[in-house]
Amino acid sequence: MSGGLPVLAVRDLAIEVATAAGPVRVVDGVSFELGAGEVLGLVGESGSGKSLAMLAIMGLLPPAARLAGGEIRLRGCDLRAMPPAELEAARGRDLAMIFQDPMTSLNPVLTIGRQIVETLRIHNPALDAAACRARAAGLLGMVGVPDPARRLRQYPHEFSGGMRQRVMIAIAMANDPVLLIADEPTTALDVTIQAQVMRVLTAARARTGSAMLLVTHDLGLVAENAGRVAVMYGGRIAETGPVADVFARPSHPYTIGLLRSLPRLDGEVDMLFAIPGQPPGLDRPPGCIFQPRCGLAAGRAPCRESAPTLAAVAPGHASACHFAGETEAWDTAATRQTETHAGGPWC
Repeated sequence: MSGGLPVLAVRDLAIEVATAAGPVRVVDGVSFELGAGEVLGLVGESGSGKSLAMLAIMGLLPPAARLAGGEIRLRGCDLRAMPPAELEAARGRDLAMIFQDPMTSLNPVLTIGRQIVETLRIHNPALDAAACRARAAGLLGMVGVPDPARRLRQYPHEFSGGMRQRVMIAIAMANDPVLLIADEPTTALDVTIQAQVMRVLTAARARTGSAMLLVTHDLGLVAENAGRVAVMYGGRIAETGPVADVFARPSHPYTIGLLRSLPRLDGEVDMLFAIPGQPPGLDRPPGCIFQPRCGLAAGRAPCRESAPTLAAVAPGHASACHFAGETEAWDTAATRQTETHAGGPWC
């Protein structure tokens, strides 16, 4: 394979789920790339489709969902065309995943050591037992678990939440994958432990050069750890670009709403901002999927009648909004209204 190939290339990904009324497309036209060692943050409200996209990459879609189109390539290899045995071999070796709740991901009746060794032996059958245990202890040491040789003999319930997440990182990094998918890796942890776990993850990735897809609701986590961000809404990418550009100059009303929802330290507010309305269900509106909640749309015909496509607003920065050029002025006016009339409407 060519060294210039992206580690991960997703093109026009489409996923449908079966319903009583027929199939519904819940992910539509999602495209992004990840280079070696790069971190891409995938953010959005619950139901935006980011977890389904992640499961599709891993080949782990639930039975009710199916890939309806698109390409998923890992270092140039088409994962969709791989025979099941090859895809199973690639999981854990070339691509690995860290789930958000380690207590439900770890087997409660097996020791930590056995679970790490199992990952090693599946992909490295030539390793003997002693080499596997030494490697497992080294992995625990790498992620900051003290006295790793002793902790290998313990069970998941004997570890704290932060330590269990370190074990999940150790398992994911056991075979030096080229792509790591982290699904809300710090959701259940307090702020201090969250920072420790992300430092461990960064150090582990630095050793292997792994690229990472960071799936999260936490915009602060993305700001601190990702180079680029893709904002998803209703199964589509609403905005994408370098983190610094998107956060400083958002050009989609949904991105603006997410950023305005963050707590601030530079002033007091009576109530945290929330985007009006609810995310779309399976009954998707025509036109722009965000327009029922969008103050910028204001009932305009293009928003009601046609779905916008991603278009460049700056180098490397794209937005799927018919009126992306108006978002800055609209945001300024909406912010002024909210500050003048506490709790004033966004729409």
